[in-house]
Amino acid sequence: MHAASARSAAPARRTPPAPTAPKPDDMRLSGVITMVGSGLSNQTGAAIGSLAFPVLGPVGVVAVRQYVAAVVLLAVGRPRLRTFTWAQWWPVVLLALVFGTMNLSLYTAIDRIGLGLAVTLEFLGPLSIALAASRRRVDACCAVIAAAGVVTLMRPRASADFLGMGLGLLAAGCWASYILLNRTVGRRIPGAAGSAAAAGLSAVLFLPVGVAVAVRHPPTPTAVGCAVAAGVLSSAVPCLADLFTLRRVPAPAFGLFMSVNPVLAGLVGWIVLSQSLDWTEWTGIGAVVAANVLGILAARS
Repeated sequence: MHAASARSAAPARRTPPAPTAPKPDDMRLSGVITMVGSGLSNQTGAAIGSLAFPVLGPVGVVAVRQYVAAVVLLAVGRPRLRTFTWAQWWPVVLLALVFGTMNLSLYTAIDRIGLGLAVTLEFLGPLSIALAASRRRVDACCAVIAAAGVVTLMRPRASADFLGMGLGLLAAGCWASYILLNRTVGRRIPGAAGSAAAAGLSAVLFLPVGVAVAVRHPPTPTAVGCAVAAGVLSSAVPCLADLFTLRRVPAPAFGLFMSVNPVLAGLVGWIVLSQSLDWTEWTGIGAVVAANVLGILAARS
């Protein structure tokens, strides 16, 4: 009886609560926060990199950025280059050339026309890919809105730098090619190995460029630090952030937020570099952003 009463008086053992899976809303919130950080990191990195232009020039900054991107992607992708076939190598080579040309044309455009306008023109690349894949009337409207924004940005005026704008459009064409080539590489080489191999090859191609820049314009520690920061903030952080975000945020929402990058570039250029934009330029940026947002929302409906 005493034993029974003792057993009844003993406290019941509590089983530890089973771990609960994160709620979808929490995952989406963390993904949105990551996207905000990634966008700000990307544009801030470009702004910091431009501070090294007086010493290294856009070419030198891009060379350092390619080196940083190669180190990060090679560590993540770990490609086995000896196993690549010719059918796998040729899109990797093209991707490496496009990757280098895209960054070089973008940073040269930033040097000439400012961060906000350069990034907006470059953003026409993925926008054109999205619009070309559809034949809906709303996409034709988006194309017209985007074209109106570009005309506003590139309108003839005394201070217009058409070479800088042309380089921004070249960056847009390279970004569109980058997207298409990445799809091909992704189908032929599993994981991130193909992109890593392209980044490594691009860095090798920029080695003589970096050496030539260092010989002609001896770098200062501050300039090198700014260039390395650009590589980390504009290559390493966005790459890792995108891997994190795409697991938590639907692809349409991801694309919707990416369309805000021209606005972020304009704000970062204004705050960090004191690059002010007039109302017509903000209108052009808004038109390009609106075209992308409208296209994504229409695709979801």
